[in-house]
Amino acid sequence: MTPIWQAARLALGTASALGFGRFAYGLLLPAMRSDLGWNLADAGMLSTANGLGYLVGAVATPAVVRRLGTAAAFRTGMTLTATALTSTAVGNDHLFLLATRAVAGAAGAVVFITGGVIASHIATHASSGTPIAVYFAGTGVGIVLSGTTVPLAGDHWRMAWVGLGIAAGLAALASWTATRVDSPAPKVAGHAHLRPLWPTALAYLLFAGGYITYITFLSAYLADRHASTLEVMSAWTAMGLAVIAAPVLWSRPISRWPGSRALCVLLAVLGAGAALALVTPAPPVLLASTVVYGATFMSVPAAVTASVKNNTAPVDWTATLAALTTVFAVGQTAGPWIAGTLADHTSTNAALAFTAIACVAASASAAIPPPHSPDQKENDNDEFRPDPRHVPRRLVLRAAHRAAAHARPSRVSADPHRGR
Repeated sequence: MTPIWQAARLALGTASALGFGRFAYGLLLPAMRSDLGWNLADAGMLSTANGLGYLVGAVATPAVVRRLGTAAAFRTGMTLTATALTSTAVGNDHLFLLATRAVAGAAGAVVFITGGVIASHIATHASSGTPIAVYFAGTGVGIVLSGTTVPLAGDHWRMAWVGLGIAAGLAALASWTATRVDSPAPKVAGHAHLRPLWPTALAYLLFAGGYITYITFLSAYLADRHASTLEVMSAWTAMGLAVIAAPVLWSRPISRWPGSRALCVLLAVLGAGAALALVTPAPPVLLASTVVYGATFMSVPAAVTASVKNNTAPVDWTATLAALTTVFAVGQTAGPWIAGTLADHTSTNAALAFTAIACVAASASAAIPPPHSPDQKENDNDEFRPDPRHVPRRLVLRAAHRAAAHARPSRVSADPHRGR
């Protein structure tokens, strides 16, 4: 199995946990809101519950990995995601629906983190960052499948949830053996290292609160403007295709650009894309906004994962990714409820404005240089120190001869004036 093909099958994890388990709710929000008599704050609470579950799952993932191992934790999360999505179809009670969304969030966090660790090991074995980008691009597959099918269900939102559950179950089966790596991910979770990554962590927090509001309230924003089913399908499909194409745009910057430059640029472009929809409700502009959003938002976690891979030891990847995902989950939990409350008092424009402001602020945070410890500075200097094995032999001998000459005591010439 080639690394890219293995990463593509593993990417069904993000397609299920994120594309189906988190983002598809935005497509179903208008029908559920109408049928169940919710306001936007009530609707936002389901995304908040999903984010809270994600937070719990992120905190629990290291313990789950210690008990089950990385591969088994990924498979368990995939199975629970499919179960939670199917269960959402049978509830009317708001509390029950909050619970199913929370379970989907917790299972999705386990999938997201463990899949990222496995993708990092595949990338290390392949000496390429492409498997990581491919893994996160799987979210686009889930968005495209949701965007082309869920709107056709119309007001029959329960049937749509059943369909999403079945799709998640098939994704679990297809990705089952993609968790095998030549050098298995360690069963221990290691230790989290957030202090040297605090600008990235702050940027991740702001990004999480901002990006989720756009995709949660996008369909409500379109419904307020009386968009047709075809327009809604076009917007979501374009977004999903942009997510799939994102690795072509961002794999090289993420793996080659120094520091957090790629993360900074990604967040700035994402904020601009969200703001674009506020310029005019014209369909071409809205379509451009969704394309820019789709081409950037899932590359942010890829950039953060690459940063963890480059700055921590493999044994610490799971714990550090779990800690960053916990930070992410805090922002993702608060964002939809805050934006929904603002939108109830103003309009759905507030949700998109919230995304733009949060992502621009996140870009500013990512631009802050991370602190360097003395050990890190020494390691940085080591990068420029030549390996003796790669230095020509004549240069080594010449350097040794010069060192010996300097070490030999020099003869002092007689000074005719000495002693006078």
